[in-house]
Amino acid sequence: MGKLKTILRKHSGRDSSGSVSVRHQGGRQKRYYRDVDFKRSKRDVWGKVVSIEADPNRNAYIALIHYDDGDKAYIISPLGMELGRKVIASENAPIDPGNALPLVKIPAGTQIHAIEVTPGAGGQLVRGAGSVAVVQGKEENYILVKLPSGEIRRFPPQSWASVGQIGNSEARSEHVGKAGIMRRRGIRPSVRGTAQNPHSHPHGGGEGRSGVGLKYPKTPWGKPAVGNTRRKRKYSDKLIVQRRKLGSHH
Repeated sequence: MGKLKTILRKHSGRDSSGSVSVRHQGGRQKRYYRDVDFKRSKRDVWGKVVSIEADPNRNAYIALIHYDDGDKAYIISPLGMELGRKVIASENAPIDPGNALPLVKIPAGTQIHAIEVTPGAGGQLVRGAGSVAVVQGKEENYILVKLPSGEIRRFPPQSWASVGQIGNSEARSEHVGKAGIMRRRGIRPSVRGTAQNPHSHPHGGGEGRSGVGLKYPKTPWGKPAVGNTRRKRKYSDKLIVQRRKLGSHH
């Protein structure tokens, strides 16, 4: 495996043309990117946890693994992970926190994280601190998984996932003591649309303190910003068994 840490370039929310394409970014402290192995590409080789570290690029902790063949890699650290623990990514791995297996090999009721949407793409869903999904059962050609939002969704049986709940669940209740903490992370201030000029935002303008002034709120680019704004025809519609919140999806 290559270098595990590289300097993370700062783009401050600007695209290749130099214009801001993501707002509220810029001016953060220099940081290194930790190359987390979401694909669990080291298969059928046992590894040992030698350190558990904080990662500036995510709110979950990461664990440094030294494999028996001399390779090293970072993985997301699940709840209960401790130094010296042995982990493995294998089709026949034990159902223990930190191990990775294909969904078809994981029994119903097991807590999982870092789930592949497309087999081979690496863990894409359920990667934040404290997050956990649960294997619900099996259909003919799919595995049913309940995601943290409450949505029940179909996944290909050959998609891989890691066992366990992600640690550091108290990250979400962290107290941000001052504005500078967010500025050091590269997050710039957000200004309400109603406080801006009409030139800058659809909610802007008006005399004194005025409301949105429209039937429905809009994004700065004029798209609807209230109600169900999910695309009407989305690739994952057929994969959703039950929508998040209430009711099933047809």
